[in-house]
Amino acid sequence: MSAIPKNNSETVVHTPGRASSIGVWILQVVLAAIIAGGGISKLAGDPVMVDMFADIGAGQWLRYLVGALEVAGGVGLLIPALAGLASLGLAALLTGAVITDQFVLEQSPWLPLALLVVAAVIARTRWSRTEAVVGTLLRR
Repeated sequence: MSAIPKNNSETVVHTPGRASSIGVWILQVVLAAIIAGGGISKLAGDPVMVDMFADIGAGQWLRYLVGALEVAGGVGLLIPALAGLASLGLAALLTGAVITDQFVLEQSPWLPLALLVVAAVIARTRWSRTEAVVGTLLRR
């Protein structure tokens, strides 16, 4: 939402239109499917994921933690009140994935980087609702 001065005396507030709202929802659903799908494969013990976390060297407990966080983040993206917070959490998780891919696994970080950008766009778009949710939680 942005305020644009009009005639120096009144302010017009612009809210996102229906098309941009639908666009952000599409991004949320696609990101939720990708992230939750990856989380489910980690939790299910997909051999590729088991090998990848063995290469990372932190132990398989990290695979379970990341998988659970990905599934929770994917579900959170589909709940309107939690979408902003979920996208912030996923942005943090994806930042770790970018760093791990680049410096630990020495592979291309482009996929987690692209997903990080999508999560950041969602977080920015849902920022006012995120502020309201956090404000409500802090008042309790």
